[in-house]
Amino acid sequence: MSILTLHNDLTTYLVIGAVLFGMGVYGIVTRRTLIGMLIAAELLLSGASINFMAFNRFISPDPALGQIFTLFIMAIAAAEAAIGLSIIIAFYRHHKSIDTEDAVQLKG
Repeated sequence: MSILTLHNDLTTYLVIGAVLFGMGVYGIVTRRTLIGMLIAAELLLSGASINFMAFNRFISPDPALGQIFTLFIMAIAAAEAAIGLSIIIAFYRHHKSIDTEDAVQLKG
C-alpha cells in the first residue's frame, strides 16, 4: 500500500481514532491533576469523533449520520470543558490545589 493512498482506507482512520482514544484513557488513569484529566477526556471524545466520521465516510448509507453524532460529541465536549473548568477554578479557590488527592476530601 502506497503512502499516497492511505487517506482512502478505513483502517487508517480507525487506527488514528484508537490511538487518540488510548492516549485519553492512559491520560485519565495516570494524571494526578484535574486539568490533565480534563485534557485526556477531550482526547477520548476526539478519538470517538474520528471513528464516527470514518464510519460515516466509508460504511454509512446516510451521509449525515456520522456528522450529526460528531456535532453532538463536539457540543458535549464544549459543555464538559466549560463546566469542568468552572468546577476546577472553584476547587482551586477553596483548596489552593488542583491535585486529585485533595479532591478525595470533598463530601456531597
